[in-house]
Amino acid sequence: MSSLLPLFIAVPLGAAFFIPLVSLALKRVPDLLANAVMLALAALACLAIGQTGEYVPGGWGAHLGAALRLDGLTVLMLIIINTIGLAMAIFSVQYMTRYTSKLRYYSIFLCMVAGLNGIALTGDLFSLYIFMEIVAISSYALVAFGCEHDELEAAFKYAVLGTVASAFILIGIALLYAMLGTLNMVEAAARIAAGGINRPLTMALGLFICGFGLKAALVPFHAWLPDAHPSAPAPVSAILSGVVIKTAGIYVLARLVFNVFSIQLVPDMLLILRTLGLVSMVAGGILSLGQWDMKRLLAYSSISQIGYIVVGLGLGTPLGLVGALFHMLNHSVFKSLLFLNAGAVEYATGSRDLKSLGGLWRNMPFTANISLVGSMSISGIPPFNGFWSKLIIVLACLESGHPWLALAAVAMSLATLAALLKMQKHAFYNDHKPASALAAEVPFLMRAAMILLAVLCVLIALLVLAGFRNPYLIGPAADALRAWGGAG
Repeated sequence: MSSLLPLFIAVPLGAAFFIPLVSLALKRVPDLLANAVMLALAALACLAIGQTGEYVPGGWGAHLGAALRLDGLTVLMLIIINTIGLAMAIFSVQYMTRYTSKLRYYSIFLCMVAGLNGIALTGDLFSLYIFMEIVAISSYALVAFGCEHDELEAAFKYAVLGTVASAFILIGIALLYAMLGTLNMVEAAARIAAGGINRPLTMALGLFICGFGLKAALVPFHAWLPDAHPSAPAPVSAILSGVVIKTAGIYVLARLVFNVFSIQLVPDMLLILRTLGLVSMVAGGILSLGQWDMKRLLAYSSISQIGYIVVGLGLGTPLGLVGALFHMLNHSVFKSLLFLNAGAVEYATGSRDLKSLGGLWRNMPFTANISLVGSMSISGIPPFNGFWSKLIIVLACLESGHPWLALAAVAMSLATLAALLKMQKHAFYNDHKPASALAAEVPFLMRAAMILLAVLCVLIALLVLAGFRNPYLIGPAADALRAWGGAG
């Protein structure tokens, strides 16, 4: 399997450059090639389950900084990135016909996928920064893809704050290299464990928290997200909220805190993570209640759900890590589903303003039922997947002696339920409004992408059958976070 790891980066990157070369003569090539690439990558990610290994190109040695590594956490991220990416590609076939250029859209989209896979696989900080910038630049372009005033303004704001985040991270990497003489993560972890934490390393860690906190949209670093995610085309909103903020933000932050720096050397880090997680969970949940734009409501909800993940990480216990990683997987699925659902409503009615919608259940029963599945999943209603990950996080809070965190998690789950029920009522079950009177179900492939994610909301709940403390796929990922001397 190790020799196949470069394919996760090379295939989407090659396809991104190949599509413009042939698309002018063959109009269907962008749709077919992008979907074929995402299907192949999703299958390859599934084949990686249970595998570990390392690939060093050219036999130069991992210390030169080009190694790709595969462990349980990498496998989880590859499955998230490429499965959600496949659903986005299917949805885009018919949805993106309303935008200017599909070949450019797919080229940028596949560049983003290559960067996300690179972030998950790389074993050194310099390559990580390069892949992160590929993702960032692709994201800015995709947010601005509609070329309207709102899209351009949101993309500019996203780019400015993203650049600030990148600057924090680059300075942190430079400090780390100056102190340790290596950018290889395994070697850096070993040297930190041998020499301990000094002030420059503490400063580097602080810069990483600010930089990756911005990437993950943790409060108070969240200002760009409520504008950027709603302004983008629906499949872009879905992958930004479902995948990008987790891969470029939460995943890397967890790798650095647990694997490289080790929480045993910086125990105060857990308190910082719990605080950031709690504030994000509460602020995002409360702010989502007051929103009337469907995608903006979902964007604030993303901030709250990211808070759950960071609270789980901040507990630092095995059960807390399992809950955090399980919720990261679940959120990627149900939030992507809800953004596609909002895109379907906008596609059919031309509006995502809840005050101008109503009665869509009669015109779009499939979309209404799929939206209900996503809403129940994110609200933690059994038996959907969100219930199990939230339950594990609440139990982990109680087990580790933080009952007030458990109480906040339950309260914000009720707030999420209230916000999503408000969306259901005003979009689908109130009386007809002019914007929704003539609406009809969206085309087949858009519905196929939504049903794929809705089925996953049910099937992923079955992962707990392998054991409440060691769910299938999640247990090995949590073990990988503890492998280099992380959580106890």
